[in-house]
Amino acid sequence: MLKYNVSLAGKCVLVTGAAGFIGSNLVKRLFHDVEDIRVVGIDSMTNYYDVNIKRERLREIADLERDWVFLKEDIAESGRVKKLFYDYKPSVVVNLAAQAGVRYSISNPDAYIQSNLIGFYNILEACRRREVEHLVYASSSSVYGSNKKVPYSTEDKVDNPVSLYAATKKSNELMAHAYSKLYNIPSTGLRFFTVYGPAGRPDMAYFGFTDKLREGRTIQIFNYGNCKRDFTYVDDIVEGVVRVMQHAPEKQNGEDGLPIPPYKIYNIGNNSPENLLDFVQILQEELVAAGVLPKDYDFEAHKELVPMQPGDVPITFADTSPLEQDFGFKPSTPLREGLRRFAQWYAQYYGSSR
Repeated sequence: MLKYNVSLAGKCVLVTGAAGFIGSNLVKRLFHDVEDIRVVGIDSMTNYYDVNIKRERLREIADLERDWVFLKEDIAESGRVKKLFYDYKPSVVVNLAAQAGVRYSISNPDAYIQSNLIGFYNILEACRRREVEHLVYASSSSVYGSNKKVPYSTEDKVDNPVSLYAATKKSNELMAHAYSKLYNIPSTGLRFFTVYGPAGRPDMAYFGFTDKLREGRTIQIFNYGNCKRDFTYVDDIVEGVVRVMQHAPEKQNGEDGLPIPPYKIYNIGNNSPENLLDFVQILQEELVAAGVLPKDYDFEAHKELVPMQPGDVPITFADTSPLEQDFGFKPSTPLREGLRRFAQWYAQYYGSSR
């Protein structure tokens, strides 16, 4: 296992996308784990999905009454990013801000270029000038595209993205590598695999399915149910991020005397793909148990098997052995347990059928 070489105590940590699903959970975890820490969050609060959920996440952070600063800004605005780094001088940066969603990128490409490319470039430039201790950034399992080999390894080639979203995430990895090489910035990219849990993103399948079933609408199951996803519970994602934050890739020179890029990539996934039909079955059972749906709900009447959608892939499957080897951690929350927590949160937030 690697030894931690970055202490978070007494430091200022910048979390971009702090009102997002992973970002807000990370901020709460940092405040829980580290006594003397300042966290600066930035989020543009777009209306890509219900802003009220983002506001609720921020309220929960504010209620902790810790050294917390939130800025409603867009990282695509370079002047705002420069001022943020000048004012708060973060030592560690976790970039989770991004325009998410595979299908949305087909009809709204501009949002992805602005946030995922220009925004990330602004973060890299600011990190270069500030000389931060460690930059950790979100990549995605979507970079594996149409790869046939499973499980997906970070050693695999990822040159065939099937969506613009995937292309921007691969671009992030290349940009970070270049900055690590040119400016000796320690950076670690994390390829997340289908993150789910309470107060998650409403555009994700499990959340959208729940909304539709509750409204008596039909849910569409793509590729006729022959899809598998490596569903990863949000607490497991956050656990991995916190551990990775505390070890920056070491700066060192090669045999030629030139710097070796202090750069790493890890998968964070459950390492256990679930069939989409099985996933839906478990979700239904937990929604009934939580009282979101009545016990006599007719699921078969509300399911439709449809073809694969553009930008989708039939399977995601993470090889997490490097994460386990370097940090002693492997995501392991069972799908049923994670969906149970989501269903209970949903019943509390939106109300039950009882």
